[in-house]
Amino acid sequence: MPGSGGNGAVTRSTLRQQIADALRDEVLAGRLQPGQEFTVKEIAEQYGVSATPVREALVDLSAQGLLEADQHRGFRVHEYSAADYRGMIEARSLVTDGMFTSLAKGGMRQIDDPRAVAALAAVRRRGEEAQRAAAAGDLNILIGYDLRFWRELSGLFGNPYLADFLHRLRVQSWVCAVQHLRRVDDLKGYLWSGHTELVDALARRDPAAAHTIVTEYNAHSLALIERLAAR
Repeated sequence: MPGSGGNGAVTRSTLRQQIADALRDEVLAGRLQPGQEFTVKEIAEQYGVSATPVREALVDLSAQGLLEADQHRGFRVHEYSAADYRGMIEARSLVTDGMFTSLAKGGMRQIDDPRAVAALAAVRRRGEEAQRAAAAGDLNILIGYDLRFWRELSGLFGNPYLADFLHRLRVQSWVCAVQHLRRVDDLKGYLWSGHTELVDALARRDPAAAHTIVTEYNAHSLALIERLAAR
């Protein structure tokens, strides 16, 4: 690309992230199936870009556990088991339990600040959208809103490392879950929709209620995936 090297580096970095996001969405939408193999060249041709940002994006997704790298054959979509999902649920629980413990000890002290109140209201609206998608059984819409909901909610606790770690866990959880949920023709009544209840519990500074809501959510999700995996 003509111009300064700095601009080229920024453009490549942006392209790398765009490709990674697009491929992640392909996996979540079920268009890239578990175990499906592809090469850097194939992805570069599909998106009409050079190999370098594609290779970097694929390496990033491999580091996140969404893909597996094969030195001789390229990359493949990672295949998760129900046991993997159980491990993800346990890890997520440790993170959210830490968030709720923080709340009990005075975390989110800024919750009464007008900006914090507005931020929590925005998270609740995101939760309402997620609930509507869950009630309709619209998995694609639900995943998008659910990921944004949890990222913004965890961001309210002021620790970007925690928010980033939980986001990665939730992406992995969805990648694992969709491999099984896509087998169900009608998902109405299957999907968790307690987002606003959780926000309301946090707004009341009620960590015990928040813990109960998330514990029931995790139990529901795990039972569903294990049941579908056993089919």
